[in-house]
Amino acid sequence: MLTEKTPYRRYPKVPIERRAAAFLIDFVTVWLVSSFFGVALQWLVFLIGWLALRVIAVEKNKGQSLGSYALDMKVIDARFNKIPGLLALAKREGIIGFAAMLAMLGLNINFGNGLSMLLLVTPLVVECATALGDEPFNQAFHDKIAETIVIQTRRGFSLDLRLKKLYLELKRSMQNMRK
Repeated sequence: MLTEKTPYRRYPKVPIERRAAAFLIDFVTVWLVSSFFGVALQWLVFLIGWLALRVIAVEKNKGQSLGSYALDMKVIDARFNKIPGLLALAKREGIIGFAAMLAMLGLNINFGNGLSMLLLVTPLVVECATALGDEPFNQAFHDKIAETIVIQTRRGFSLDLRLKKLYLELKRSMQNMRK
C-alpha cells in the first residue's frame, strides 16, 4: 500500500466521477457481451471478458481500457511510475472484476428480489467507496492491494469534454430559438 513515504511523483488526480464513468463504460460493455449467453454461462463470460478488457487490453494499450481511453486516464504502478505488469493488473482486476460480476448478477435479479440485489451490489459500492476516503492518492481497495494509481493523460478520446461541448452548443441553440 502507498504511504506518504513511498516515492511518488505527483500526477493530476482523476475526479471520482470520471473514474466512475470509465468503470461504467467498461462494465456495460462487458455486461452487454455476456448477456448474449445463458444464465449459467453469463458470470463466466463476464469474468473472462472483464479480464480481457481490463488486463490484457490495458497491458497492450499503454495502461488504458476502453473506458479509460474514452475519458483520458490510465493506470500506472505507483512505485515505478510505469504501466503495471500482468500480475499486478490481474490482481487489481480480479478484485474489482469479482465485485463487478456480483453486481451484474444482482442487477440481473433486478427488483424481483430487492434484498438479494442490494447484497450483491454492496461489495462493489464498498470497494469503490474507499477511493473517496483516500485523500492523497484516490485509491480504491483494488488499487491499494495492487499498488496502482489512476492518472490523467493526454492520450484518449476526451468523451466527457466532447459531450460537455455538445451540451453547451445545444443549450445555446435552444436559447437562440426562444428569442
